[in-house]
Amino acid sequence: MTSIPLFLPTLTGETVTLRAWRHSDTAIVMEASQDPLIPQLTSVPTTPDERAALAFIERQHARLRDGAGYAFAIADHDDKAVGHIGLFFTPGASGRASAGYWVASSRRRQGFAHDALTTLTSWAVRLEELDRVELYVEPWNEGSWRVAEQAGYEREGLLRNWKRVGGQPRDMYMYSRLARRPN
Repeated sequence: MTSIPLFLPTLTGETVTLRAWRHSDTAIVMEASQDPLIPQLTSVPTTPDERAALAFIERQHARLRDGAGYAFAIADHDDKAVGHIGLFFTPGASGRASAGYWVASSRRRQGFAHDALTTLTSWAVRLEELDRVELYVEPWNEGSWRVAEQAGYEREGLLRNWKRVGGQPRDMYMYSRLARRPN
């Protein structure tokens, strides 16, 4: 958590806009709730229920209000939400934040994740309070770690039993992107 007051900018990439979540974005959250992994790794609800989707959207707004980080809907050129990306401060870790993202299965393999991560990262590394942005990806998730590498993240290593997913300890690759500051 940061004590710095946060506001959510709208960020524009080549094919996506990163913007605040809207109540009208429930359909994409309900689709993501049916994915076998997204609800296990995120706060997306496990059932395709509109009330649960609205609660997810409210949690994203609360992250900003609580100083926990920035949560964006990934929107396509028609301003329709296709996924989620966020930059979250690591509690007790000054100068570090982690990025996380998902794209609904019906919208994958269209470059949205890559453009969203590139857009978020180029904004994040210019934030004065950040020295590095980290990403954690399961080794089997080649699509996600390729997105990270294409966005300029470097793999730093394998963190064994780093996170519980579905109640089981899972290994994670750790990636980072450092802020480049003039000396």
